[in-house]
Amino acid sequence: MRIYKVGGAVRDRLLGIPVTDIDWVVVGATTEEMLAKGFRPVGADFPVFLHPKSGEEYALARTERKSGRGYGGFTFHASPEVTLEEDLIRRDLTINAMAEDDQQNLTDPYHGQRDLEARLLRHVSPAFAEDPLRVLRVARFAARYAALGFTVAPETLELMRQLSESGELEALTPERSWKEISRALMEDQPQMFIEVLRACGALKVLMPEVDALFGVPQPPAHHPEIDTGAHTLSVLQQAALHKQPLSVRWACLLHDLGKGLTPEEEWPRHIAHEFKGLKLIKAVNERFKAPRDCQELAMLVGEYHTHGHRALELKPSTLLELLQSFDVYRRPQRFEEFIAACEMDARGREGLEQRSYPQADYLRGAATAARTVAVQPLLEKGFKGPELGEAIKRERLKALKAYKDNA
Repeated sequence: MRIYKVGGAVRDRLLGIPVTDIDWVVVGATTEEMLAKGFRPVGADFPVFLHPKSGEEYALARTERKSGRGYGGFTFHASPEVTLEEDLIRRDLTINAMAEDDQQNLTDPYHGQRDLEARLLRHVSPAFAEDPLRVLRVARFAARYAALGFTVAPETLELMRQLSESGELEALTPERSWKEISRALMEDQPQMFIEVLRACGALKVLMPEVDALFGVPQPPAHHPEIDTGAHTLSVLQQAALHKQPLSVRWACLLHDLGKGLTPEEEWPRHIAHEFKGLKLIKAVNERFKAPRDCQELAMLVGEYHTHGHRALELKPSTLLELLQSFDVYRRPQRFEEFIAACEMDARGREGLEQRSYPQADYLRGAATAARTVAVQPLLEKGFKGPELGEAIKRERLKALKAYKDNA
């Protein structure tokens, strides 16, 4: 039995960046031997075990062959005869197909170290094209390592293009797709994820609503970058620079989908794009079964982001409707995330990345003014039921008028 550290832990150590997860592969062992040493089995598809003390995952060396469609369409074979090289060749990228023993002796049969130095994301073997999930994974690695100068090797991008055209991407489950998308959006340069998907034709398959934004112009006075797709990528980049949570980044990606529906004869204006985009945002949310907080924020930002930009001009009654839509009294955090998404949208414009956004503090102040309306005095006056609701609304409107007058 020989045990090797494999994959990301080896890659990141060689890159000199912190290692978070460690994966191990065991060569020359049987399931019975692993159990005898106290390892606990997990996973139904192939033999993976948890270390009795550390809890880290140890997998028996295995081979795989394509047996069906999609990410799960593989038959695995694990036995003591499977070599380390045979196990490594089934991995996606050369930089993930290296192993080291307990003395840090490197096993690198597919030249991963060379590609690390060349800053290339390159597939290990033609079997790469058998797994559609790898399109998303490579795009995610491009987002993670873009700051280090990594690019996708042309021949790997070509295989990704073939996969995108094959119909295999449609076989991915929403859960697997969302896992990769959500992780990619939380990388330092999530816009690279979208760029790579677009470069290989996968964006058109997975998110045609986002792909449709590229080539659609906007008014130069508000959008010096002009192209709606380029603007969306810049907004996403700003969200990452400002360390926004996943829900905000997801909303940033989808906020302008309605502009993809504007007839060409109306360009560069996009009248009512906020409302037109809601059905598209809903479709993307459902396609990937995004978590509820991400879905809700994306819909609200899509509908109200222009309200955010015009906050200082809004009538008190419109401001009150906005606050009610977000339920700021019970869910203040969601309104904070809306403000953040609006600010990222304002900054995601060429040359305006450092602009101030006074609307943010103004909206926070408005929410505070509405929240300070006390219910108890109204109860003491005998208001109840629907009448109480109307009385609270009147008092909040009064508070917002005073706030606007003094702002």
